[in-house]
Amino acid sequence: MNADERGWRGDAAAEALETRFPDAIRDGRLDCDQIALRVEPDRLVEICHFLKHERSYVRLSFLTAVDWFPVEPRFEMVYSLHSLERNHWLRLKCRLGGENPEIDSVSGVWRSAVWYEREVFDLFGIRFRRHPDLRRILMPEGWEGHPLRKDYPLSGPRG
Repeated sequence: MNADERGWRGDAAAEALETRFPDAIRDGRLDCDQIALRVEPDRLVEICHFLKHERSYVRLSFLTAVDWFPVEPRFEMVYSLHSLERNHWLRLKCRLGGENPEIDSVSGVWRSAVWYEREVFDLFGIRFRRHPDLRRILMPEGWEGHPLRKDYPLSGPRG
């Protein structure tokens, strides 16, 4: 993929990532004046560590998931990062299959990820490997299913 196809030519963070992790950056685009890069899920923690410690993205603004059911890979994890030093935003995206979706936790990079990952686990059922306390955060204990999945019954599991 050449720079013209990417749509994010000249962005220092994106160029640094592509140079450092050429096999991990799948594609990218400029979306609402923000760079969004799709990265390999198995390289996510390494990429996040690099962005925080070498590119000053010290703030994880949020992370969430999108359910693209019935498309596979079904889920997309979205991480919104902010460099306070440069007031620059960057989004990372990872695609995950629908059968037992899981990804490594970034809570070792940003402590705030603990709560966001618990919320995604609770509402989408995506598991985070090496998470320090992965349990439901919004739904009551014993709740069946994950209510933000597109195939979740509108009336809930009980009726």
